[in-house]
Amino acid sequence: MATEEISLTQGLNPSQQSSSLPDYPQMILEAIEALNEKEGSSMSSIAKHIDSTHSDLPASHSTLLSHHLNQMKQMGQIVMLNNNYSKPDPNAPPKRGRGRPPKPKVPLPPGVVVPPPRPRGRPRKPKDLLAPPKSKSVSTGRPRGRPPKKAKTGAATAPPPPPGVKRGRGRPPKVLPSMGFQ
Repeated sequence: MATEEISLTQGLNPSQQSSSLPDYPQMILEAIEALNEKEGSSMSSIAKHIDSTHSDLPASHSTLLSHHLNQMKQMGQIVMLNNNYSKPDPNAPPKRGRGRPPKPKVPLPPGVVVPPPRPRGRPRKPKDLLAPPKSKSVSTGRPRGRPPKKAKTGAATAPPPPPGVKRGRGRPPKVLPSMGFQ
C-alpha cells in the first residue's frame, strides 16, 4: 500500500522510470499550454496530447494522470471549470477558504508583555472570607426524593380460585344479580 502511494506521487514505479520521460505535473502543464483552449482542456484531451508526445508511458497512465490532476488542482497549480483544466489567471484574486476570515492581528509595540489567555468557561465566584461557613447537609428529618411504594396487603386482592376449577379463555361472562321475581 505504501509503495503504491509512493509510486503515485513520483509518477512511475522505480523499475519503469526512464530519463526521457518528464514527471506528470510538467507533462500536464505542457499539454495545457500546447492545447491552448479558451475554455480549458478536458482530461481526455490532455491524456491524448501526452500520449501523442510521449510514447513510453506506463500501463497505469490514466490513473496517474487523474491522480496528478487532482493533486495539482488542490495545490492551486491548475484550475478546474466545467470539467476543463486550465492555468490559473495571474490577475485573479487568491481563492479564499471556507468560513469567516480571521481578524487581522495588530503588532504590539516592543517591550509589551503579552498576558496569558483567559481560561475558558464561567469564572468562579469569589470566596467571601467574612461569611459564616455553610453546613453541608440541612436535615428535615426525612430523606430526599419520592417515597417508596407501600407493599399491598392481601385483603385488597381477590382470593385465588379453588385449585380444581380451571378458568376458560377470554373474558368471563357478566354475572347478573339475582332478583326476587316470581
